[in-house]
Amino acid sequence: MDTVLPYRAMAYNNAWANHRLLTACRQLTPAEFTAQRTGFFPSLRATLNHILIIDHFYVDAMEGGTLGPAAWAEREPHDTVAVLQAAQAGMDRRLIAVVQGLDGTGLQRIVHVHRGTRVQHERMDRLLLHLFQHQTHHRGQAHAMVSGTSVPPPQLDEFFSAEEAPLRAAEFATLGWTEDTVWERCGA
Repeated sequence: MDTVLPYRAMAYNNAWANHRLLTACRQLTPAEFTAQRTGFFPSLRATLNHILIIDHFYVDAMEGGTLGPAAWAEREPHDTVAVLQAAQAGMDRRLIAVVQGLDGTGLQRIVHVHRGTRVQHERMDRLLLHLFQHQTHHRGQAHAMVSGTSVPPPQLDEFFSAEEAPLRAAEFATLGWTEDTVWERCGA
């Protein structure tokens, strides 16, 4: 088995979950998007911006960049869900491209993560797992926050099930994929 396959599937699932969550959030009023809520960050806007900022920080490092802490110079760079969703979609495409470019030895590559006062040296596979965990953690918090609004929270954990084929096909088309493309790229 190709050791990169699970990472490719996680990158696609991550992009799809972000798309679903942010599409639901586009139905929120601006007041609901910015309202004070219980979570690690005080609002949906703050939480979703944080996901994007940290994605930018790590994806830049995985691409060989040196952005470092400049990634979070502005804590909430996007005021609206529409702009945030477009930025997150672009970042998700970059992450997919990073993972698509890997082979088994690429997972062992050392990534240099610029942290301001020091450079952290981390294997790509470990950094990817950390990033996927980070995204899942905060996306779950945002999902719970959406539960307290007028918008029903979307399903985020039933990926690639047969029952969702029609909805999945429509969402994949929006993302520029087909199921065959995803699975071909994931080697299944």
